Order: sequence, then C-alpha cells, then structure tokens
Amino acid sequence: RGGEALSVFFFNEINRARPQVQALLLRAMAERSVSAFDREFRFPHMVVFADRNRVEKEETFELSSAARDRFMLEIGMSAPTEPEVRAALVFEPRFHDVDALIDAMPAALVDHTQLNLIAATIQASVQASEALRRYALDLWSATLSPATYGVTVSDIDPKRLVLAGASPRGMSMLLRAARVAAWLDGRGYLVPDDLQSVFREAMTHRVFFNPVYEMRRAEIAPVFIDSVLSRVAAP
Repeated sequence: RGGEALSVFFFNEINRARPQVQALLLRAMAERSVSAFDREFRFPHMVVFADRNRVEKEETFELSSAARDRFMLEIGMSAPTEPEVRAALVFEPRFHDVDALIDAMPAALVDHTQLNLIAATIQASVQASEALRRYALDLWSATLSPATYGVTVSDIDPKRLVLAGASPRGMSMLLRAARVAAWLDGRGYLVPDDLQSVFREAMTHRVFFNPVYEMRRAEIAPVFIDSVLSRVAAP
C-alpha cells in the first residue's frame, strides 16, 4: 500500500543510495513524514527494513552513525547451509518469483493500522524490576567504558577501543525489543535473558570504535559484544 496506508517499506541495498536520499529516509523514520515536490507526505504506520551490499565498495555510501542508530536491530543474513534449504532455493520455482511467493502468504491476521496500538500496549504492560533496571544500565555503561568492566578484545587496550558507545535511543530500542521478547514468551515482566537474547542485534551497530579499529569492525564487534555480556553480572 502507498501513501498514508504504507505499512512496510523495504530499502534494497541502502548503501547504494546517495546521502541526500539517506537523509530523507532518516527523517521518515524519525518523524514518519517527508517533504517532496512541495508536498508533505505522512506515513503513520510505516515500518522500515533495509539491506546493504557488503561486497562492492565503489559508488556506495555507508550509513552514518545517526542513520544506523535509527534501526532497532541489525541482523546478519548468511547464505543457508542446510542441504535441503539450498536445494529448495535452487530447484523450487516458487522461490524464483518473489511477488508470487508473497501473494501465496496467508492474509494478515491483524489490521496494520492497529499495530502501533499493539506495540504501545506491549511496551506499557511489560514491567522491569529495580534489579533488571540496574542490569540494563550496567550493560549500557560497559559499552561506554569497557575498561571499567574488564571488557576485553584480544590484545587491544580497552581504554583506546571505543569511540562512542550505545546512545540513549539505542538503549531504549534494546528495552523495546526485550519487552517484545518477554511478551512472546508469555510474561509481563523482564528477565535478564530477554535483554541478552536481543543484545547483539540491538547493540552491535551502535558501538563505534576508534578509526584504527573501526576498519576491523566485522572482526572486533561480535567479540566486544560477547565480552560485555560475559563481564556484566546479571541479577
């Protein structure tokens, strides 16, 4: 659906878009509106998904830290390794026509205009104890000052590793995702496992390293995040 009824927007190879286009997307994600052609367009129900080309470096524009921070989760997508899945993708025609495959999916069970209300209800109903709140704040502090918590990555000096840790927005996104994890598990309260289950996907793209280490992000970031989880004591 288009216009104000737009509910899902998928941006293919977002790092091929020029910074001006990325800036428009940033505003759309933050304010759910953009200005173009002397008009204001509003998207009250829009959810944004994007992927990026990880192979080509020419004529690509990596997202700024502010733009990456707008995305709740960053999920790695690897090629499948299971033989039966690989065979199905190659030989079954239904996987060769994306539009037909989508049309074959069952109709939505919930009206998309109600999803904002459902999301707000989940966030308001899942509670966090005082101990859980302290745990979340300690996780945040560990991304900002890893040396204080004994967070280590190989032989890198932790005092020189991090340029910027998670932002307040990033932590709010982490808690939002954790509340959904708790709700899916049938609980109205958070436990440490809820934060841990989404911590990697919510935090890896929100911690930025000093330039000498940033070039090794793919290698360093997963180890850093795992070290934070192992060093910060859970209640």
